[in-house]
Amino acid sequence: MSRQTDLAGKRALITGVDHGGIGQAIALELARQGAAIVCHYPFSDEGAAAAVARIQAEGGVASAVQGDFTQSASVCTEVVDTAAAFLGGLDVLVNNAGLTETFPLAKVTPEHFDKLFAINVRSHIFCIQRALRYMQSAGGTVINLASVHAHAGASDYAVYAATKGAVAALTRHLAVELAPQKVRVNAIAPGLIEVPRYRETIPEYNPAFFAATVPWGRLGEPRDIGPLAAFLASDAAEFITGQTIYVDGGTTAQMSFVAHLEGQSLRAAD
Repeated sequence: MSRQTDLAGKRALITGVDHGGIGQAIALELARQGAAIVCHYPFSDEGAAAAVARIQAEGGVASAVQGDFTQSASVCTEVVDTAAAFLGGLDVLVNNAGLTETFPLAKVTPEHFDKLFAINVRSHIFCIQRALRYMQSAGGTVINLASVHAHAGASDYAVYAATKGAVAALTRHLAVELAPQKVRVNAIAPGLIEVPRYRETIPEYNPAFFAATVPWGRLGEPRDIGPLAAFLASDAAEFITGQTIYVDGGTTAQMSFVAHLEGQSLRAAD
């Protein structure tokens, strides 16, 4: 992992760092470009510990902090305070913590609803609120993780999509509210990004099938997200705020009827 210095001197907290996922890829990329890192994890520290060990082995500064965001908003305060104490401040907050659960509307329960919104929305709001305490003197950067589900609909994703739509709206509004404090707020909306969870939770998972639905012709990987997060965290993005950037290989750009017709053609060819 060769080191660059685009983010030299930056201090970053990344929430929801799991093994092989987007959070881990972001943490590694920000460290690769010179930032000091704290990796938050909710339960298992496997991904966060692996990222910390790799960063430290390459001469970087990193630590991990645990916190279950389903418990209360005060956990966000504790996580941010712990990260800032280790780093000596905070310049970058990446709100990557998120949970994907799908239910048909008839089976949504208040418990499912509350859990998704606690992790996917509430944690973002209260981590940002606390992070401002450390960013206000010199400005800072917030990067939220949204999703293609904030853009278009799919069966069984109503509550999850609602959380990601909330993240996109939150990003726009806070970008305006926090601009006078020189705090930039942007969001990254991944498309089909192949993470271990796909293989673990989707019994019928077929990478080739999903790749065929993406105009670019392949599934995304966590490494496709890291460089964009690093750019948004850098001073090179100083005039970019309030944006939700889709990283999806053209998925949201494609007209649904075109995808359907192309799928019919592929099946006919078989």
